[in-house]
Amino acid sequence: MSGYQVLERDFSSFFDVPFAQYGEGQRYVSPLRSGLAVLLDGDRNPSFRGRDRVTFFTVVRDGVPMGRISAQIHDAANERWDAHSGSFGFYDCADDPVVSRLLILAASTWLSERGCDDMVGNFNLTAMQEIGVVTEGHDRAPFLAQVHNPSWTAALLERSGLEPTFPMTSWRLPLRHVDPASLRGPRQEQLAGEPTFSVTPVTRGNFRRSMAATHELLNASFDDNPFFVPLDRSEFELQASQMLWILDPRISFIVHLNGAPAGVIACLPDVNPLLRRTRSRLSFSTPWHYARFRARRRRATLVFGGVRPELQNRGMAGLLLEHAIRGLQGAGYDELGITWISDSNHPSLRQMEKLGAERLHRLALYRRSLS
Repeated sequence: MSGYQVLERDFSSFFDVPFAQYGEGQRYVSPLRSGLAVLLDGDRNPSFRGRDRVTFFTVVRDGVPMGRISAQIHDAANERWDAHSGSFGFYDCADDPVVSRLLILAASTWLSERGCDDMVGNFNLTAMQEIGVVTEGHDRAPFLAQVHNPSWTAALLERSGLEPTFPMTSWRLPLRHVDPASLRGPRQEQLAGEPTFSVTPVTRGNFRRSMAATHELLNASFDDNPFFVPLDRSEFELQASQMLWILDPRISFIVHLNGAPAGVIACLPDVNPLLRRTRSRLSFSTPWHYARFRARRRRATLVFGGVRPELQNRGMAGLLLEHAIRGLQGAGYDELGITWISDSNHPSLRQMEKLGAERLHRLALYRRSLS
């Protein structure tokens, strides 16, 4: 393996990998450079308990970044699910099996040395953020908060000894022909007719208060979902703070019933075109690019929707989606992306089919035993 060098915690080379290897023809979109630096810092990312729980590696050949991978141990997930697992993320690699094997070896060795008996990914960096490896649909552009990778990625992982598990699908919903009224039936009419029922847009003015309610609803409504680990306040605030600069108050809502938050739906403009244009870096030209983006934004992502457990299966989810779609259509959005739905989540899959959503990408997690 002459000429290959494995670097640990070299952020510049790590960030540069997809720009060096993927080229303009690939659909991958990098997260913002400054945000990625925070995520990978165990002292600044509250999901991890110090630098010993998250690291990252780059393979360089003749000075050129060829591949990258993160390795992390989410102690809260292991405690909740009674496991000793590690995970990998941000696996981006040239179509080179030597580079892939070096990356997997570096990550698996680091995790094994810390007592992990298996590793699974992509998790960027936990199950409450972007997850999965795209296995089909590589020619289709991802929305914000959707993962993406070239067509050779899954084959490289399998050649490096990992096996696919937990299949998922991401979705695209063309909004032009969706009738929001079709989401309202007798149960929704009954809920909307309650005297204490109210719908509040999420705005910059009420953002902090809305996020406190959203944090509560998120943890309550997702409690039974696979891989989910309740977010503590600092974890949630780190993720929520990234929403404020792109917030569109016309497309995110909180519902109150009997004086308490009952449901939330959060949609964000798809800033991927802006990130591509700026190469995911902040510079003096960023405000100009952002102003152009705001004038032309036509795609949004459903980041999450949640309903208080005692109100689930009573029509609240349909009401939330109705308000979101009306808001999106009124604001001129043409498309809505849905991050991922597992193959085992039959109610959500039926909802996508009922709405006329299109399958965008097939995804899977990849796992390897370390014992």
